[in-house]
Amino acid sequence: MNLNQRLTISGEVICQVLDDESVLLDLASENYLGLNEVGTRVWQILDDGGTMRSVVSTLLEEYDTDEDTLIKDLDNLLGSMQAQGLIKLVD
Repeated sequence: MNLNQRLTISGEVICQVLDDESVLLDLASENYLGLNEVGTRVWQILDDGGTMRSVVSTLLEEYDTDEDTLIKDLDNLLGSMQAQGLIKLVD
């Protein structure tokens, strides 16, 4: 994971937040993805145009976790989102 890399949200994705969780719908593929509280927070940071470094930094401040675990979990979540076409890597 490159912490300086920026990710963008596909213009075909809509997000509906319900309490601390959210549901994403990709209008192009009609796939749904449910996000828990932490996943929703990641989505919000990405929506604000944050880099991977800002996502990691923000989550380390807000949640009780270590950096290695966080980066591993983020890599899994963002890899899944990217594979589904919900986000794209920006050079």
